[in-house]
Amino acid sequence: MKQSPTLATMPLTSRVIIHRVYPEIDGGRYPIKRTPGEWVTVEADIFADGVDPVSAEILTKKFGAKDWKVVRMSPLENDRYRGEFKVEEIGEYLYTIQGRIEYTGTWRQNLRNGKDSTPPTLYDKVLRVRVDRAKSRFSTWYEVFPRSTSSTPGKHGTFRDCIARLPYIANLGFDVLYLPPIHPISKTERKGKNHALVAGIADPGSPWGIGDPEGGHTAIHPQLGTMKDFQELIQKAKDFGIEIALDIAFQCSPDHPYLKDHPEWFRKRKDGSIQYAENPPKKYQDIYSLNFECENWKELWDELLGVVTYWAESGVRIFRVDNPHTKPFAFWEWWIGETLKVYPDVIFLAEAFTRPTVMYQLGKLGFHQSYTYFTWRNTKWELTQYLDELTKSEVREYFRPNFFANTPDILTEYLQKGGPPAFAVRYILAATFSSNCGIYGPAFENANHTPLSEGSEEYFKSEKYEIKSWDWDLSQPLPTLISKVNEIRKNHPSLQTTNSIQFHAIENDQLICYSKADRDLRDVLLVIINLNPKSRQAGTTQLNLQALGLKENDTFELMDLLDEKRYTWKGTRNYVELDPKVSVAHIFHVKKK
Repeated sequence: MKQSPTLATMPLTSRVIIHRVYPEIDGGRYPIKRTPGEWVTVEADIFADGVDPVSAEILTKKFGAKDWKVVRMSPLENDRYRGEFKVEEIGEYLYTIQGRIEYTGTWRQNLRNGKDSTPPTLYDKVLRVRVDRAKSRFSTWYEVFPRSTSSTPGKHGTFRDCIARLPYIANLGFDVLYLPPIHPISKTERKGKNHALVAGIADPGSPWGIGDPEGGHTAIHPQLGTMKDFQELIQKAKDFGIEIALDIAFQCSPDHPYLKDHPEWFRKRKDGSIQYAENPPKKYQDIYSLNFECENWKELWDELLGVVTYWAESGVRIFRVDNPHTKPFAFWEWWIGETLKVYPDVIFLAEAFTRPTVMYQLGKLGFHQSYTYFTWRNTKWELTQYLDELTKSEVREYFRPNFFANTPDILTEYLQKGGPPAFAVRYILAATFSSNCGIYGPAFENANHTPLSEGSEEYFKSEKYEIKSWDWDLSQPLPTLISKVNEIRKNHPSLQTTNSIQFHAIENDQLICYSKADRDLRDVLLVIINLNPKSRQAGTTQLNLQALGLKENDTFELMDLLDEKRYTWKGTRNYVELDPKVSVAHIFHVKKK
């Protein structure tokens, strides 16, 4: 029978309790995420028996460093303590907490022989921070099909045509140019225009039908150009402050070399035929799914690691990963981890429109950014609830949203029926809500809004299945607005992070009001948007002045960064009116008078 502890054996040095540590993802299983120069705020309940005060500290260091830095934590209330430290470099940082009793009075004299405190009690976990490069936090994406960049209508575009479009994309203010798959395209089961199951002789097929007998995931479609041409595109893009992002789609066409060389890597039906991909209700007869759990899975995984390594060696550092939620979590954790060991500056965007738990798990496993449900959130209630979920919960510590206003697969009803003002609303929302945002263009800035059919989100004459000729005119209203908004993003640190958003009440459900601010409240923006693209809306604000760095009776000046008009407001209640025929939004820079 276990004996009760005696006075001589009682662990007086471990009287401090540390629990409810934040942030701590799944008991420390996964790291939180930051970029260089960002802060990590740590909180915990830290207490002991008795009445003697407790002190607490954060211990932190970069992985591999010899010494720990010590940061004092401050008491809040109800035994809650808070401290913070800054991360400076790409890589991994470690942190934990220690607490101790600060003895006073009789206890100090009688039990500690004059010592002021006990030895520290260490928290039983060492937690991690993954620090990624700044573009994982702040980026502005433009998706374009390179085959549709030719100046000659109907002619297959090339990488050199893409180079000719770089000034247009740079003038719009985008710093990531994302290309759908650039590989050879299958002829077997190739789809035709408007999703036709049988392609015409001249139909180019879907870029996601990857592979022909000449090559697969490390080959380039011959009509786009050569590797030399592609690397010239990468270099010319850098001259404009743009990075090239490539699509990684781990799937194969019926003509992909993998089918001939490694049939064991694919899922098969009971009759022995290879199973094509499905994402109900969509069917992809031109795409075969890899079996990541096949008997030769290690050989397959190594091959797919070689794919991303090949393109990283060729100069690509940003990848949009297609449908990661349909592949094993274990694969992504291994694949991303192995890639970052060699190329720590690589960024992976998860194209995962699936259940929230799955999307968040992909973020924990290492994806730097993710597509989101923003595309389908339209009302004020939907938008505020979703942003609160992303920015006010633990999710903010490991999931970086990228708000795309449209994609080649998603033309929402709001865009279909709202006219050009709807496109303006959605881009301003995306660009001011999230520090990572993007569009599929030139469909977006041309306000392409015709669906394949009523109730469908597919585009009529989708660019996925045919070469398009676009209007590349920067002087039109939507490109002009997009360029202005992106300029504002670059000039204002408050829009270069997502989590600082603060919603403010406004007495009209068709108007949404929110602010973004930097850490020191030196750059404060107040955004008000008319969510109804068809009619004028008016309302009165009920501002949270503290969030704006203001006091109750302060008079303050607002300059609308979209048109440079100035307004003087006072207090919480101020009248706003927005007519989409004139402007759908105010993006105010707030300054106290």
